[in-house]
Amino acid sequence: MTTENKIARFMRNTGPARFFIPFGIILIIAGILFLQFHTENYVETSGTIVSVTEAAKNPDEPQQYDVTVSFEANGQKYETCFQNLSGTYRTGEAIQVFYNPDDPSQNSNGTMSKAIPPIIIAVGVLALIFGVYKTIRAFQKSRALDESVPSQGQFSGQSFETFKEAIGVTEYYFRFDGHSLKPGYILEDADRKALFEGKMTKQALIGARTYDFENHFTGSVTAHEIGHTVMQTYNDEFFSAKSWFKIDGKNVWDLIHERGVRLSTDLHSRFPYLIYNVAKDGLPFARIESSSVYVHEEDDAEHKVKIPTGRMYYRIWTNSSDFDLLFLVAFAISETEQAVVE
Repeated sequence: MTTENKIARFMRNTGPARFFIPFGIILIIAGILFLQFHTENYVETSGTIVSVTEAAKNPDEPQQYDVTVSFEANGQKYETCFQNLSGTYRTGEAIQVFYNPDDPSQNSNGTMSKAIPPIIIAVGVLALIFGVYKTIRAFQKSRALDESVPSQGQFSGQSFETFKEAIGVTEYYFRFDGHSLKPGYILEDADRKALFEGKMTKQALIGARTYDFENHFTGSVTAHEIGHTVMQTYNDEFFSAKSWFKIDGKNVWDLIHERGVRLSTDLHSRFPYLIYNVAKDGLPFARIESSSVYVHEEDDAEHKVKIPTGRMYYRIWTNSSDFDLLFLVAFAISETEQAVVE
C-alpha cells in the first residue's frame, strides 16, 4: 500500500478524533478560564451608558455594539466597556451592571452559575477521552487490516503497472443498465456477453432494496438486500469522507475485507479518470478504471462520452475467474463515493 493511501486511511479513520480532541481541549481551557471569574456573588446595580460604538463585523452579520458604561460602587465611580452587545443602546440610558463587591473593576453585564465551568470541563474531558479512544482504534484497525492478509497488505502501485498486459489477464467491462424494468449493473466481456448481472427487483426509498445477483457461468442466482449509500464526513477534507452501504445487513467494505481484498486508489490517477488497484491476499487481483458511458473500443467515436461519468462505468482487467468477488468490488465502488483506500 502506498504512503499516500496509508495517510488517506489514517486521516479518514481519525476523522472523529480530529474533531473531538481539539474540541475537548478548547472546552477544558474555556472551563478553566471561567473558573477564574466567579460571578455568583456579584452585586447588581444600575449604570449609565456613556457612549455606544458600532463593533467591527462582516457584511452578512448583525450589527453589535461596544457600550461604555459608568456606575457607582462602594462610594466610588467606575467606568467599564461591554463589548459586542446585541440590541439597541442609547447614551444616557440605564443598563444593568454586575460587579465584584471586593473589586468593582471586575464587572460584567450578566452572571454565570458556579456549576457551569465544571460542567464545561467535564464535557471537554469526555470529548478528549473519546477522541483519544477513536485515534487508538484507528491505529488498531489499520494494523489489523494490514496484518490480516499475506505480505501485510503491502502491495504497491508499481506491481500493477504491467498488470493489464500480463499473460492470463483479460479485460472486462462493468456498466450500468437503466433501460430495463430491472435496472442494475452488468459485467461483460469484449464481445458484450454478460458474465454477471446484478438486477434490482425491488426499489425502496426507505429500507433495503432487493437485487438478484446472477452468475452466468455457474447459473446461480442469489437475492441480496442492498441498503442505500451512507456518506459520512467530519469536515471538508476529501480524506475524511467515508461512504458505504449494507449488503444483507453488513457493511460492504467489511464483507470485502473478510474475503482478503484490499483497495488502493491513486488519487492523482489520470485526472479526471480514477484508477483502483485491487489486491486479494496480498497479490494483484484486478485493476479497475473509471470509463465513459460507451466503454467498448469499437464504439463510434461520435457516440463516446469523453468525460467519464463515474460511479457507473468501468473497465476491468483481471486474471481471476472469481466473478462473484469481482462484481461485488466493482458494485461497491460504483454505489459509494470515491474510495480512497479500503
